[in-house]
Amino acid sequence: MNKVEIVANLAEKTGLNKQDAEKAYDNLFDILIDALADGEKVVISGFGTFEVKERKARKGHDPRTKEEIVIPSLKAATFKPGKVLKEKVR
Repeated sequence: MNKVEIVANLAEKTGLNKQDAEKAYDNLFDILIDALADGEKVVISGFGTFEVKERKARKGHDPRTKEEIVIPSLKAATFKPGKVLKEKVR
């Protein structure tokens, strides 16, 4: 399912026109992205939890040269599905 399909479903279920549904969609994801960028945990009851976690620097190998390299630390967004979502997709 892509953005166009989600917006169409949102418009149908809420009675909004497609332009308003698209604005709601865009604003929702802007809010989620801003919260994660600020280091906040985002919990959507029944759906799941989004969180930013720090990955430590580690050693790796360049697959082309087999040379050992250092992979720098980074922050990555993670998702943990909620109970309702887990039960629905079983």
